Amino acid sequence: MTAHILLVDDEARIRDVVAYALERAGFTVSHAGDGDAALARLEAGGVDLVVLDVTLPTLDGLEVLRRLRARPASRTLPVLFLSARAEEVDRVLGLELGGDDYLVKPFSTRELVARVKILLRRRDPAAAEAPQPATGRVLEAGPLRIDLERWEVRARGERVELTRTELLLLAALYERPGVVLSRTQLVERGYPYDNLVTERTVDTHVRRVRQKLRPHGLDPIATVHGVGYKAAELR
Repeated sequence: MTAHILLVDDEARIRDVVAYALERAGFTVSHAGDGDAALARLEAGGVDLVVLDVTLPTLDGLEVLRRLRARPASRTLPVLFLSARAEEVDRVLGLELGGDDYLVKPFSTRELVARVKILLRRRDPAAAEAPQPATGRVLEAGPLRIDLERWEVRARGERVELTRTELLLLAALYERPGVVLSRTQLVERGYPYDNLVTERTVDTHVRRVRQKLRPHGLDPIATVHGVGYKAAELR
């Protein structure tokens, strides 16, 4: 089936250009010019990915994302941010709130389409090319269980809602317990389809994994300063 993209931007010119590029790539595209319209369209369902501008009238993109992630059915819906603001604080804030990727205006529509395809592949657990951990379909470390068969993580028996990207990053570390992986190695292992991701994005996703597991009494990723990250010893 053709993936359905919701494009949210208050500039009609940008909507026209991006929609044309996405439709040429084979996607179905819906439009929204502000945050309220975007949430109304999402409430109707049937959206597979959101391309979301940060600066919007009525509700900005970050508030739209907060409300989107508060809905259980939309917590894993891929979101690609667009923004004219290139400051690092915007990048990190968007990713920490649950955005999956970020493009700064002006951008290449070819790059945008490539990133959309990457995010959609990550979301599909049944994709034939989905990476398989070398050590098996289930990784366990004390009270932490990473199940690649069901694409879920459990901490002390309780399910933890990680995005597919976060799960792959965590699995990459626990496939090789005790081994320090550089950020470059984690890009290769945790983002197997994305050669556009930056090392700073890895740091942000590591932080998000830690935030989600700490309420369960686990700090699963150890930082090795100047080198990278490794799986922590858990009890």
